[in-house]
Amino acid sequence: MTSLDKPTEEAQQDDPRAVTEAALFEAFGGVRGMVETVVPGLLFVTIYTINKDLHMSAIAALAVSLVLVVVRLAMKDTVKHAFSGVFGVAFGVVFAMMTGNAKDFYLPGMLYTLGLSLAYIITTLCGVPLLGLILGPVFKENLSWRTRNPGRKKAYAKASYAWGLILLAKCAILFPLYWWADTTQLGWVLIALKIPPFLLAVWLTWVFLAKAPAPIDVFAEMEAEEKAAELKAAESKGAESPGVAATESADAGPRHRRDG
Repeated sequence: MTSLDKPTEEAQQDDPRAVTEAALFEAFGGVRGMVETVVPGLLFVTIYTINKDLHMSAIAALAVSLVLVVVRLAMKDTVKHAFSGVFGVAFGVVFAMMTGNAKDFYLPGMLYTLGLSLAYIITTLCGVPLLGLILGPVFKENLSWRTRNPGRKKAYAKASYAWGLILLAKCAILFPLYWWADTTQLGWVLIALKIPPFLLAVWLTWVFLAKAPAPIDVFAEMEAEEKAAELKAAESKGAESPGVAATESADAGPRHRRDG
């Protein structure tokens, strides 16, 4: 991908690759979304590294997640990425507090990553790539790629495999560390692996989709069908009107003669 900043509307209209870039930006949150996913974990591991206080580290991570949501709401911006961060941090805090093991703060996120990697691979093997389900509505094509656009289905399959394998590789690094490393070592490695695998997966997705056929805009098709149906109904009504007028005129003639 050429940039993680949101492309301008003019660029989107002129360049199909910019359209793909804009869709990925919307789906994955761009730079701001990445920051919102990294900051809570970074704050947790920083505080824990300094004072080894699980409660202070957990409360600080949860608090900053809530602040990010409040900022989004104040700016009237989409909050889905910030909310997902809050839920992830909240689950981590609950796990860590219940077990008293600071490493368990990271466990829900690690399990989610593992489950997501398997979901990408399994759905693709079943012929319904998860990435197509995620990005289909963003591209306004819904599920049309499954039967009407085989080139895009192939691109979604490649991209989904890429996501699945990249996330699996990440899990292969993190889970052994969960068992063998201490909390600070696991935390800093996890922070280091937060953005690079994500950027690689997004870049590969952009490469695959930029080379794929253009999406079929099913929303535009439905609007066109509705307009065609309305036009046909109007034409039918207009064709019936002269006949009705002629009948009324014929009936009026005899009545006029009788009145005379």
